[in-house]
Amino acid sequence: MPLSKQVQAFDTLLHSAEPILALAPMQDVTDLPFWKVIDKRGNADVYFTEYFRVRNGSRLEKPILRSITENPTGKPVIAQMIGNSIPDLIRTARELQHYPIAAVDLNLGCPAPVVYKKCAGGGLLREPERVDKILGALRGAIETRFTVKTRIGFDSSSIFDKLLPIFSKHNLDLLTVHGRTVKEMYRSAVHYEFIKRASEEVGCPVLANGNIYSAVKAEAVLHETNSHGLMIGRGIIRNPWMFKQIRQHLHGEVPTRPSGQDVLNYVEELFETTAPDNYVEVSQVQKMKKYMNYFGLGIDADGQFLHDIRRTKSKPDFFSICRRHLDHKRPMLLEPFSPKLHSKDIVAGCHT
Repeated sequence: MPLSKQVQAFDTLLHSAEPILALAPMQDVTDLPFWKVIDKRGNADVYFTEYFRVRNGSRLEKPILRSITENPTGKPVIAQMIGNSIPDLIRTARELQHYPIAAVDLNLGCPAPVVYKKCAGGGLLREPERVDKILGALRGAIETRFTVKTRIGFDSSSIFDKLLPIFSKHNLDLLTVHGRTVKEMYRSAVHYEFIKRASEEVGCPVLANGNIYSAVKAEAVLHETNSHGLMIGRGIIRNPWMFKQIRQHLHGEVPTRPSGQDVLNYVEELFETTAPDNYVEVSQVQKMKKYMNYFGLGIDADGQFLHDIRRTKSKPDFFSICRRHLDHKRPMLLEPFSPKLHSKDIVAGCHT
């Protein structure tokens, strides 16, 4: 059976000397409209969809499916699933393979309590034997490429010793490792040494994930983990130019910095592109606050931008605040000003 263009493009990335730069799947955040916005400002090498919820009687969610069928990026797309029912995961994986995807991915890392309490996502890491059975069943059912996104354990990293042989056993095509446990969520330092172990032991390319906020940090993580690439989520919301900046930095070029007005244009486009037809203004402002929780960390050192944005309810007020902070021509770093600001991040779904 001839390989699809999606799979061929993904295989090229897997065998390239250049690091893969992947956009992380963030539920209800890195959706199709968001892809359209960042595509113009840097573009990932590969895109992961939001997760398809898999359970008895589940169907492929149409809004997520559109990311595959209307993919505006020209890059490979990997369809992510979340669930724990082997028959339903197999059924969904087979259905997804009828669409133009590069791979099917299994989510073993989502730290949202509503997910892990149902023993899905990161909750499965409490049961390595069950993970083993699920991966074996999916490897047998997936004819295209098969990838996994994981954390290093549920409440302890000691389980990683059991997980690594399981990942090695099932001939994965790519493994993404977020270097925190599920219970650490996004609060702790990232344990990059565990990602390095995975890179050395699993026998497939590994992507490093967790707290990559600049081109300099990206290079450091690549060297520290010996990984084949990086998966970035929150950092790209804050700085959609980062993929481009990383490539420039790794090639010895001075990374371009957007001006305040460039950043303002990004926020304006994000508002309009992610708004549904006939949207309710207050609802769209609330939706934008999800993006601003990450974006705002790089705007000002005292957190005034986020303080004001979180209290606004109308589109005119929202953009009045944005213009006050961004309507200038000065270049912006768009890096977090203070670790203290990280505690203000709101976790909803799987944000990486």
